[in-house]
Amino acid sequence: MSVRQGQPAMGQPDMGLAARRAARLSLYALFEKQCRLHPERTALAYQDRSLSYAGLRQRAERLAALLHGQGLKPGDRVCILSENHPIFLELSLAALRLGIIVATLNWRLSGRELAHCIALVEPKTILVSTRHRASLDGIGPSGNLLEIGAALEQQLDGPLPTLPPMPESDTEDGLFIIYTSGTTGLPKGALLSQRAMLARLMVYVTDYGVDGGDTFLAWSPLFHMASVELGLGTLLLGGKVAVLDGAELPVICDYLEREPLSNLIFFPGMVEQTLAYLRLRRPQVKRLKKFGALADLFAPREIAEMTALLGVPFTNTFGSTETGMPPASAGRLAAGVAPTDFAKTESLLCDVLLVDEAGNPVPDGEPGELLMRGPTLFSGYWNAPEATEEAFAGGWYHTGDVFVRRPDGRLDYVDRRKYLIKSGGENIYPAEIERVALLHPNIAEAVVVRRRDARWGEVPVLVVAAEGEAPAAEELIALCRQELAPYKRPKQVLFVPKGSLPRNNTGKVIRPEVESWVAAQPTEISA
Repeated sequence: MSVRQGQPAMGQPDMGLAARRAARLSLYALFEKQCRLHPERTALAYQDRSLSYAGLRQRAERLAALLHGQGLKPGDRVCILSENHPIFLELSLAALRLGIIVATLNWRLSGRELAHCIALVEPKTILVSTRHRASLDGIGPSGNLLEIGAALEQQLDGPLPTLPPMPESDTEDGLFIIYTSGTTGLPKGALLSQRAMLARLMVYVTDYGVDGGDTFLAWSPLFHMASVELGLGTLLLGGKVAVLDGAELPVICDYLEREPLSNLIFFPGMVEQTLAYLRLRRPQVKRLKKFGALADLFAPREIAEMTALLGVPFTNTFGSTETGMPPASAGRLAAGVAPTDFAKTESLLCDVLLVDEAGNPVPDGEPGELLMRGPTLFSGYWNAPEATEEAFAGGWYHTGDVFVRRPDGRLDYVDRRKYLIKSGGENIYPAEIERVALLHPNIAEAVVVRRRDARWGEVPVLVVAAEGEAPAAEELIALCRQELAPYKRPKQVLFVPKGSLPRNNTGKVIRPEVESWVAAQPTEISA
């Protein structure tokens, strides 16, 4: 007997409207539960003030009433442009209460990029801090403007409002629009649903043991996925969020010694400063469940020293704005050891497939683009149907990242699929050469780009910045000769001052700019 598609099988109940409604879970209801269970528990800390769960709920509902009074209804967008401030999380909760979507603007963007991001989502209201108000000058009007300051604070501490009934919540309702870096063009807005938010929170719970007894230290920009996502998630679990206006190392170490922390990350550009402070302070860490991020961005010696000073392993992650912590962020590197193996461990709540350029699965040991399925995935790019269709072709999310699967199931990161060097018919992925260069104790930064070559079509060029005395180019070539196949060895080594490599607003090296600079240098074949 066949069963028509969409009809329940014999004996299986038909999930009617009432059953489907009962199966829904409102994220705002999860927050309200914490307010009922722990009304006096500290929810937010910022500078010298703190806010209880009961107090946070009152401020979030006053903000929701203010936005509702400006005409915002379910599905409308509100932008925020601000340094780290509790208003990010108050706005996130107000958005859940009203069913609206928060677009987090990156204050590092240029005026042209900000104008694009605002026009893309057509907000009815923009919240902006005094510090970044001037960034909106010259940008055409787009809805109401609310300045984050004394006047708004007075409204958020005023009488309790009367709000409209809670809108019917659906797991696919949008919650955040977070902008991707835009290294190849203007930023795209990745839409994160309530379903994705809840699933990403569950990954933190299952893979790292995060719970309501933890404090999340929100020092990295709250306009970024990693900070606002776990910040809101912590409040849904009943934990505490401490908001810092940047990497205030003395304050961070105070928290490390005083409170159990869920997550702490540092970025490559701040490692030297961080290590110098940690050597002096040598904090006695109370508890830290997750430390670090994409290990490939750090020199092995840096990972060894940071983890030794803190006494915690390094989380070897691989995720993105579009995917959350999945697909491969469950692995850890031992504390106090310079890693030589950066293989990634698949996260829970996701399915992973590696495919060749024709979309066919590749065997173990062969490089392939990583495709992913799972509930943590974003919903698509806002107002960009073609980009969304391309990203989800065939019912999988195409990450654009190339991996090799080992027989034990772990994944070796190779490089971005869209930037590779084709030399004499062979594919060369820059990250393979960069990792070898960073093994040298005097190399702080390394990037590999392509250069036109009459014989091979393209050849790899290694651009490095030294820490202290620079090694000879021949020494780096010899190191690559030991570690890499002959066709992968860089044909030239060029040195630049430390910190001079061009990077985008998320810290990634802008390869096209490096490539243009390399093309203008004298050609010297070194290998």
